[in-house]
Amino acid sequence: MSRIDFMNIKIDNVTMDEALDKIREFIKTRNNAYVVTPNADHMMTLQTDEMFQKVYDEADLILTDGKPLMWIAKFYKTPIKEKISGSDLFPRLCEMSAKEGYTMFFLGAAEGVAAKAKENLEKKYEGLNVVGTYSPPFGFEKDEQELNKIINMVREAHPDILIVGLGAPKQEKFAYTYRDRLQVPVSLGLGASIDFEAGNIKRAPKWMSDVGLEWFYRMIKDPKRLVKRYLKDFKIFSLAFKYRPGKKRKAA
Repeated sequence: MSRIDFMNIKIDNVTMDEALDKIREFIKTRNNAYVVTPNADHMMTLQTDEMFQKVYDEADLILTDGKPLMWIAKFYKTPIKEKISGSDLFPRLCEMSAKEGYTMFFLGAAEGVAAKAKENLEKKYEGLNVVGTYSPPFGFEKDEQELNKIINMVREAHPDILIVGLGAPKQEKFAYTYRDRLQVPVSLGLGASIDFEAGNIKRAPKWMSDVGLEWFYRMIKDPKRLVKRYLKDFKIFSLAFKYRPGKKRKAA
């Protein structure tokens, strides 16, 4: 598998099928792996969040989520094989799990949303076995009792794949910090993917995603929450010049 330097991180330059093969390997070896999916928002957060940098440094699989990163890679003359967004990866994982007998656990989203996603996906993919769902309360990460409850719940369910939908960087930090206690072969922080599959949030039309406008669709659907975030994310293009090939890479 080809891991390359890209801006202030490294990424695995793989296709969707290659990523799925790697996840199968994680399930087979059962080494408590975790997967991150960098996008423009992650890249900006990595500038100032030292723990998030550590999460990325130790990640087992780093997949490119977002057209801006694809454009920047092309500008660098090191094109990335394929955009692998969390919302595209999630259904492929469910399809693979249904066919190959892997079990899944959905952690995150608002109350009842993970359970609804389980219901929808088990209808869509015959044989899919979601062995547990849980939507933790706000501020759970600061509550030791609640954390222990979540960890015990996941451990008792024995999933092969844990989908964490808590928003970045909380979901990645959770998967990183508790990976050894959770004892799950592979964990993935997939943001709003649980909401999408529950039908709680509608995804952008495919053509908008293909041309790099999914962010715009999501922003007009939820401007109060996302306008400020996406304005910040536009600074990714100034970072592209800061970290262009030939410049000294900042150590994370």
